[in-house]
Amino acid sequence: MLPEGTVVIDQVWKRFRSDRVRQRRTSDILDRAAVRRNSITKSNPWRWVLKDINFKVEPGESVGLIGLNGSGKSTLLKIINRVMFPHSGSVTTSGRVGALIEVVSGIHPELSGRENTFVYGSLLGLKRSEIAARFDEIVAFAELEDAIDRKVKYYSSGMRMRIGFAVASFLEPQILIVDEVLAVGDSAFQQKCLERMRHVLQSGATLILVSHDLASVGAIATRGLWLNDGRIQADGPIEDTLAQYRKEIDSMAEARAEQRGKVKLKNLTVTGPDGAPPTTSEPCFIRFSAETASEQQTNLFIGVTQGAATPIFVLRHELLLPAGSTDMTLEISKLPLPSGNYFLWYGAYQGWKFELSPWQPLGAMHVAGYKLDLLPRAIARLSPIWVDSRWHDGT
Repeated sequence: MLPEGTVVIDQVWKRFRSDRVRQRRTSDILDRAAVRRNSITKSNPWRWVLKDINFKVEPGESVGLIGLNGSGKSTLLKIINRVMFPHSGSVTTSGRVGALIEVVSGIHPELSGRENTFVYGSLLGLKRSEIAARFDEIVAFAELEDAIDRKVKYYSSGMRMRIGFAVASFLEPQILIVDEVLAVGDSAFQQKCLERMRHVLQSGATLILVSHDLASVGAIATRGLWLNDGRIQADGPIEDTLAQYRKEIDSMAEARAEQRGKVKLKNLTVTGPDGAPPTTSEPCFIRFSAETASEQQTNLFIGVTQGAATPIFVLRHELLLPAGSTDMTLEISKLPLPSGNYFLWYGAYQGWKFELSPWQPLGAMHVAGYKLDLLPRAIARLSPIWVDSRWHDGT
């Protein structure tokens, strides 16, 4: 008998038909018939979305599932919650499972928020009296006091997400499964969700979280599972897994880095003052050649990212760029980045509206030096910025 809160995934495979498309036009039917008659393709009609998945989650553990769209994350969560079944393999869960896999999962649009709360609790095996005892907390958390008796079909997407998450997390599941809840709602409610997940973990429950918000995943999870094309690419401490995933994202960006536009930056090098890789809080020199076919009045922007196109910071330089190749150096007197792998992006504009070159990848950079301090759970660090500081006790 497994302890409550345990999840065991053993050799799970899952597939879908890759050609299940409704044929609405006669031309579609004729095209497919021609393909079969002429044997144009003999491709397998099945697409494997999960391939030999094996892992075990212990009671009280918080696991972040990360990966690109289509890697199998949501499918795996649905299999764990028994909304979907694997083609082969087994899934074992011990204890009550609360799941918010989609914004409207478990929430019926024709029922009111109040009715949905009691129905969902009943499906989790709770008595009506137990649900009633937590009802006021659920409504207050979801901030739906004025709408709780309204049919859910009249709720906005944010309101549906709030009631769904509140019901799933406040009815005290032993296993809480959450998929992209942090992608909907304002920042204040996202922080409330993080705090609630921290509370659930402190009560001894198990959490499995999927989100593309890597900062939030790092803030709440202690273990990371990276799914890549239906397989487990990495499984380990969350910081290590996120670092591997971000490095892969940057490598993909570098592989696709075919510069576009009228201004192109070539021959990129990023060094410290001694020619070695740059170091935290030390001078950093970004050198490149700016090439253009004709003279351009240019606003040049260079930014630093980590695992996403959203920059940690962006620096601007306005200049009259002559035709041909111009050697340039961007000096950062004290690099405000902790150690890690980053990626440089750039864009060139004439004024603020006319685009000479779109925002696009430029090249990778590695920073040596200090690591950031670990944070308590539920505190999401927006950007990895190093601030040189000193503490003084007393006067």
